[in-house]
Amino acid sequence: MITQVPQVVFKTRVRNEALQTQNPFEWKDVSTDDVFKGKKVVVFSLPGAFTPTCSTSHLPRYEALHDEFKAQGVDQVVCVSVNDAFVMYQWGKGQNANHVFLLPDGNGEFTRKMGMLVDKSNLGFGMRSWRYAMVVNDGKIEKMFIEDGYSDNCPTDPFEVSDADTVLDYLKK
Repeated sequence: MITQVPQVVFKTRVRNEALQTQNPFEWKDVSTDDVFKGKKVVVFSLPGAFTPTCSTSHLPRYEALHDEFKAQGVDQVVCVSVNDAFVMYQWGKGQNANHVFLLPDGNGEFTRKMGMLVDKSNLGFGMRSWRYAMVVNDGKIEKMFIEDGYSDNCPTDPFEVSDADTVLDYLKK
């Protein structure tokens, strides 16, 4: 098991009002250090934006408990998914995600280096993230919450330990 988050560069899109166009967004590289250095971060990763469990339970509960995470000294709550920046943006907009930072891992590099990349071709998804969460302090992984059954083409989608309540309970102890 790795003890530190891997060094990668995420390809994100950010709003830039100075562009004054119908699409006022531009590419911005965000490094692992930008996300984690000097911060306490809760990360949860899921198979895909717009998918049922991810959209009805996983993201919404982290969003709802955001202030409670902050009260436990968490600087940021981050959702990582092997989706591109455009998909993550539209999903966040549709979910009214105003507090959780949706971080696109479009190439799956971060997820692969975390050892959490799985083949979900049985669902037509291709390579995606296994469902997990973690608490990270200044880039060091303090605690991992990995769903049971990690495997390629898993016929189920376990969701028992990477949920917001489990992670919050850990932080409160």
